[in-house]
Amino acid sequence: MSNAIAVVLAAGKGTRMNSELPKVLVEAGGRPLVEFVLDALKKAGVARSIVVVGYRGDDVRRALEHRDDVEFAVQSQQLGTGHAVQMCAQQLADHQGAVVVLAGDSPMTQPESLRELLQLYEREHPACVLGTLLRDDPTGLGRIVRDEEGQFQAIVEEKDATDEQRAVNEVNMSTYVFDGPQLLHALRQLKNDNRQGEFYITDCPGILLAENQDVRALPVLKPCEALSVNTPDDLAAVEAELCRIGQVDG
Repeated sequence: MSNAIAVVLAAGKGTRMNSELPKVLVEAGGRPLVEFVLDALKKAGVARSIVVVGYRGDDVRRALEHRDDVEFAVQSQQLGTGHAVQMCAQQLADHQGAVVVLAGDSPMTQPESLRELLQLYEREHPACVLGTLLRDDPTGLGRIVRDEEGQFQAIVEEKDATDEQRAVNEVNMSTYVFDGPQLLHALRQLKNDNRQGEFYITDCPGILLAENQDVRALPVLKPCEALSVNTPDDLAAVEAELCRIGQVDG
């Protein structure tokens, strides 16, 4: 996996955390959330990560300056997750391998899950593989819709889902492996004709599928990877789980 590159989204504020810190620098067990993500990538064999900074970007740079596996891109305006990845276009321009796209505030990211996604990419070279999760309670998350043959068809956000789609328990967790050139192609097609006026990375799989590219959804994410940090209560749950699995001291 040595030629895989990661794009780690780390530009946001995290308003609901009641902190002035960028959310990726909020600590769990004494370590910034983003460090857990970067460690998981490294353990999965990803030697180079581009961290996209924005809000208080200099603080994020300083917090990560000790790492030799990190470089940075700047998202000066927060115009969505797709826009954040677009800020890496120059750094990805000559890359012919896999590009992993992850949120920097997902400390429960597991290297084994990333390895499975990367192994599928290396074997079969799809344009995109989404890491998905089977969840008993999928409320609030984008559902993975498949066709009659079980192939990936779409990500449907809950607010747009039919009753039948809401019953689906396979969900999108914003964990992607793209083919580098295909990712850059999809990013150029992104539009911001939505209520927020933003560009979303979640639109890229659909763009590629519409062009008859090979897009897969692989339900390999572990239950703990459903834990994300949006509020102080979420952080407490993540810290408890990190203690349970031995990633931080209790």
